Amino acid sequence: MDDIVHAIAIFENIALQEGAQNIRRQFIKRVDAFTLSDKDFIRNFRLSKGLVHRLIDMLSPYMTEPTRSSALDIPSKVLVSLNFFATGSYQLPTGNGIYSSISQSSVSRALNEVVNALNVSDIFHTWVKYPLNFQELRQLREEFFQKFNFPGIVGIIDYTHVAIFPPPTYDENYLEYIYVNRKNFHSINVQIVHVSRMKILNVSSLFPVSFNDAYVWNNCQLEPTLRLIHNHSSGYYLLGDSGYPLRPWLMTPLNHYEPNTPEERYNPRFKHVRSLVERCIGLLKMRFCCLLKHRVLHYSPIKASKIVNECTVSHNMCIENNKILPREDYIVQNNIDLGVYEPIRLEGNDIADDDLTAYMKSLTKNNS
Repeated sequence: MDDIVHAIAIFENIALQEGAQNIRRQFIKRVDAFTLSDKDFIRNFRLSKGLVHRLIDMLSPYMTEPTRSSALDIPSKVLVSLNFFATGSYQLPTGNGIYSSISQSSVSRALNEVVNALNVSDIFHTWVKYPLNFQELRQLREEFFQKFNFPGIVGIIDYTHVAIFPPPTYDENYLEYIYVNRKNFHSINVQIVHVSRMKILNVSSLFPVSFNDAYVWNNCQLEPTLRLIHNHSSGYYLLGDSGYPLRPWLMTPLNHYEPNTPEERYNPRFKHVRSLVERCIGLLKMRFCCLLKHRVLHYSPIKASKIVNECTVSHNMCIENNKILPREDYIVQNNIDLGVYEPIRLEGNDIADDDLTAYMKSLTKNNS
């Protein structure tokens, strides 16, 4: 009799477990994100509907088509990934959203596939590239001069920290302690070169934060390019802060100068123009909140670097198509200046453009 009671209890327990499993496997109806208004769509995914369709077309050749009826299609993978990058949330709540309704593991696989596809050279270097010839360089230099009255500039360079989860202490490939920055959190050092329209021309995100700005610059792919440009034709400069070395192709601010001299007049204009890169970095991080300090990327440094590249590509797509965040979210709540400058003239303390050009050449002639 006891054996019968025990057997019945076992069967009842199995039935309860199967019932619980059936409940967990219920699929929630997914809402089509493209039915959102344009404003709400940008708020959730940062890109407009047209740009998302364009992004899907670009990524499709490098992504896997679904082989099962229940598998995620490519548009769903792209939307899930964009929502994750835009909100800086975790994978589980991203999957639980009404526009996703998928498991955490499905979100993880979708993120991995989209990030890898966007880091393919054919796609990445289509949207993030430095000028390839002197015609493009001259056009870029002229654009800077027209907007800022500062001669010779073909880009502004700066770095920012992107917080990451500490690598395991036993990981020999990514030593944990070299990712600890001076503010005592783990991050990677991301170097950005941008132009006046907030477009990013170059990004380098492979280095731990313990490597300073000068080291990252001297070991990035852009440094020999600027050196080669200078060897063929002088008069093309990047602007960088005092953390970078002064070079004939890389201008830095002065720490000491006499009153009423060209040096004194050079510094205010330099700082005014260079501050634009900080606004660009702020715009990038506000558009893709996963890059913010308090939204730590829980990935290995190499994958975090790929995510930075992905966000840079999406950012440039928005810039080229004049897409900004909803005004009340972006400008009012965060009180952020979009960096739309008028040509500057420093009244009473200005310096003639020819004099400034001559001074910049004299400042760098001994640093070749």
